[in-house]
Amino acid sequence: MVKVGVHVSIAGSLDLAVDRALDAGCDVFQMFSRNPRGWNYPPLSDEIVELFRRKIKTTGIIPVDHMPYLPNLASPKAEVYEKSVATLTSELDRCGTLGIPYLVTHLGHHLGDGMAGGRERVIRAIDSALAASGSRTMLILENTAGEKNSVGSSFEHIRGILEGLADTKRIGVCFDTCHAFAAGYDLRTVEGIDDTLGQFDEQIGLKNLKVIHLNDTKGEKGSGLDRHEHIGMGFIGEEGFRHILHNPVFTALPLVCETPVDDRRDDRGNIAKVRELSS
Repeated sequence: MVKVGVHVSIAGSLDLAVDRALDAGCDVFQMFSRNPRGWNYPPLSDEIVELFRRKIKTTGIIPVDHMPYLPNLASPKAEVYEKSVATLTSELDRCGTLGIPYLVTHLGHHLGDGMAGGRERVIRAIDSALAASGSRTMLILENTAGEKNSVGSSFEHIRGILEGLADTKRIGVCFDTCHAFAAGYDLRTVEGIDDTLGQFDEQIGLKNLKVIHLNDTKGEKGSGLDRHEHIGMGFIGEEGFRHILHNPVFTALPLVCETPVDDRRDDRGNIAKVRELSS
């Protein structure tokens, strides 16, 4: 059985994310631990921490946290960069307090001053945050879709960051299927998937793969378009996801759908489609 779930809201109270995940039929869920659209956030209360931890223990659902939208670890703008490093540090600490094993982060955009500079800033940011945080949470680096000035759209980019880090014991990688396909990796056939995973293993190492973002895409292969679609309704398609969901590399890992909710399908529908295609 695959371990599959969706991104859920924390509206009302952070512990309600667990209730929503349970209601949707999740084995794993992803959330933001705070408002993802602002820099400021309230501290975690002892009561909320206790509630969250108790619900996680009772349900057995695997929680994954995701960094907010505003931080940019590759930014050449000093103020944004400093706030981004501080946010990453605090988010690692929040995950540690809540008992969340994984924190997923995008690697950011270098804003036109070059990939080398962007990569160096990402490395420095991660080193600083890991050194400052006492959390045991694993930081998960997510591949990007290849949009303009993005860092991390190729496996070589991610390898370059891993090679530059002072310590990788608390580092893993998230593979987003939409982003990979948009960046030019073929996931529609058994051969394409095997080739993609072979490149990943050569550049990064499959042992470092910890989380899967399972998303179809509204963009064609190599389009650089980061727009998610319902499982099987996009350019990867049902056959592509059937192949993905019969590959043991993917099925052994937590699968998080970041798919739309609209009149065509909701979160339960995407979870059901994943389970159908994996059977």
